Amino acid sequence: MPVRNDENLSELKEVEFMPSTLETIDHAIYRWLDETLNLYTTTNKGWTKVPIVWVSAERAYQIKNNKELRDSRGTLKLPIITIEKTSITKDSTMLGRLTAHLPGVDDEKGGSITIARRIQQEKTSNFAAADSARKFGASTAALSTDRTGTGQNHFPGKNTKIVYETISIPLPVYINVSYSIVLRTEYQQQINELLTPFLTKTGQINEFFIKHDGHQFEGFLPKDFGANNNVQEMGEDERMFETKLDIRVLGHLIGEGNNQEKPKIVIRENTVRFLFPRERVVIGDEHAESGGTPSAQDLDKSFREQ
Repeated sequence: MPVRNDENLSELKEVEFMPSTLETIDHAIYRWLDETLNLYTTTNKGWTKVPIVWVSAERAYQIKNNKELRDSRGTLKLPIITIEKTSITKDSTMLGRLTAHLPGVDDEKGGSITIARRIQQEKTSNFAAADSARKFGASTAALSTDRTGTGQNHFPGKNTKIVYETISIPLPVYINVSYSIVLRTEYQQQINELLTPFLTKTGQINEFFIKHDGHQFEGFLPKDFGANNNVQEMGEDERMFETKLDIRVLGHLIGEGNNQEKPKIVIRENTVRFLFPRERVVIGDEHAESGGTPSAQDLDKSFREQ
């Protein structure tokens, strides 16, 4: 898809356009935690990055593929951050820029929203060359009274037959996705170190932006950060400090994912020339006596005799 280059507005560059799916939003929130916040804390091994785990994964899969997250008894090592997608809401009152419902084109391609338009260079050049050859080519040199450009098949001139490629995509559908993020540590110092970036990274507001595959989504932090510690209990359970954050993400979906039969990106070309075939109409047979086309009186007389 051609877009403007911020460094030089006179240039265009090609960027890859990827559809937005639920997995795209999942990747975006995970990257925000893992790369943007990039949370570290103090452990007995020093200043250590805290691992992030999706709790939806099967426990057997985690034990086999993430052995460093558990001890010899299979218990998760602390500190750790877990993330879980808890709900998805399609709310018509929470929409983005495209608030109206725009059905797709009723054909085998579909597509609702035009996102870019570019000139089809090869076909436009072919039309320009054909018009130039017809006006100034060698075949018309003997018949032309204006000698400018005569005999040049590619003489420059104004080209009115420009072929455009129009790129369109399905209508974006806006959704709200809720995630539950839980911070678990062994010590109060660790929970303080992990919780501080959530409180200060966005400044005085609770909104932030996450990105993945060229798509940007808006996230909202909660006002309250609930604590669920067991330090007051005198049981035999391992001491644990826990803080839960419920984050809401305003995202959008483009297309039906892998179940979509129509193309995710539609490219159409405009028409620059209409050609009508020449029609010949035969109004009657040649007159036997005159050897030419019969007159209207002859046709009328022949009709009355029949």
